[in-house]
Amino acid sequence: MGYPGQRPVIPPQSHRDDRETLVSEHKHKGKTCRQSAAVFNVVNSIIGSGIIDFSLILLIKGAALSGTDTYQSLVNRTFGFPGYLLLSVLQFLYPFIAMISYNIVTGDTLSKVFQRIPGVDPENLLIGRHFIIVLSTVVFTLPLSLYRDIAKLGKISLISTVLTTLILGIVVARVVSLGPHIPKTEDAWIFAKPNAIQAVGVMSFAFICHHNCFLVYGSLEEPTVAKWSHIIHVSTLISVFISILFAACGYLTFTGYTQGDLFENYCRNDDLVTFGRFCYGVTVILTYPIECFVTREVIANVFFGGNLSSVFHIIITVVIITVATLVSLLIDCLGIVLELNGVLCAAPLIFIIPSACYLKLSEEPTTHSDKIMSCVMLPIGAAVMAVGFVMAVTNPQDCSHGQEMFYCSLDNFSLTNISVSHFQLTTQLSILNVSVFQ
Repeated sequence: MGYPGQRPVIPPQSHRDDRETLVSEHKHKGKTCRQSAAVFNVVNSIIGSGIIDFSLILLIKGAALSGTDTYQSLVNRTFGFPGYLLLSVLQFLYPFIAMISYNIVTGDTLSKVFQRIPGVDPENLLIGRHFIIVLSTVVFTLPLSLYRDIAKLGKISLISTVLTTLILGIVVARVVSLGPHIPKTEDAWIFAKPNAIQAVGVMSFAFICHHNCFLVYGSLEEPTVAKWSHIIHVSTLISVFISILFAACGYLTFTGYTQGDLFENYCRNDDLVTFGRFCYGVTVILTYPIECFVTREVIANVFFGGNLSSVFHIIITVVIITVATLVSLLIDCLGIVLELNGVLCAAPLIFIIPSACYLKLSEEPTTHSDKIMSCVMLPIGAAVMAVGFVMAVTNPQDCSHGQEMFYCSLDNFSLTNISVSHFQLTTQLSILNVSVFQ
């Protein structure tokens, strides 16, 4: 007998290689994908939601030590039902809130795209954020989320990753052509201001991929810790490079005016950015289903023993997406969503739980590098949770609420004032970035 939703564990016996391989259950049989598809799934999740870190490999190592094949069963085996229940709540809330944030981004971003269509009334309800959120949900995210095999999202994740490189080219180009025209905030280059801990919360939201790593791991043919480590290293290298460029270029352009959604900073009459917004909206839509897979998996494990019939698969998917859509229609500020999700859900999923599981399961000496890192990560996660929550509530980020930034209406600010040389440089940078990433 096990706890509700507990999957059968794999007895850590037989020869030593068995400890390096997590055997998937019958529902995972036949669901395999090439390593390249797994890389794109991880990168897509990291970029739709940031950078992956050391604890991802720690999770898979802990699973190998415990003979389990899901995050929930790992914690269940390590800390019993209380740990299992806590993990299930966090693992559900994080991707669910991420789905809400993706809807907010989709509505805010694509509404500005459609407003640039000649002859379209900007006040038309059919191009408003609410209608776009509902439309994109019904036409795209819901059908994609109804897949039962995450491996089928590999090609979709590849498309999302390619679009992300196009967006990056545009953001880099606008540093040169737009940055000099944006007034800089006071003390813009002071590092680590008192509210820097809030950034840690947002980064925790961005860094996490732990909630769906077992889904991607289970989609591999003959999954092993060594193979997973290789995938993580490749995914991390790509994602770190892209994330750093996005962050640096965004802040170089707008300094202290930078919004939680970077595209909120650009003016609506910028046609190059309008194209970038379109790519961004599509990227977010294609990332959304991966988060839905995780929320559904948690519910299936807790209430259905890990197995869903076709009917319940559809019903649960529709209910999850409907609730996420309704909530996203009521919220229009992305920053606070990212902060709270980061400090309350992402921080324990990244720092605390993987470290605690590995420390309890591993028989390595205390001087082993994995144990040292675990001992460092655990208290950091606790501090980020406590301090980050207090600061997110008492000192929330400013939010433009979908409004044009003030500098867009300044008399001396106009995209038409950008010189031809700037425009040529912009074009060259865009082509360079696209060619490099292709």
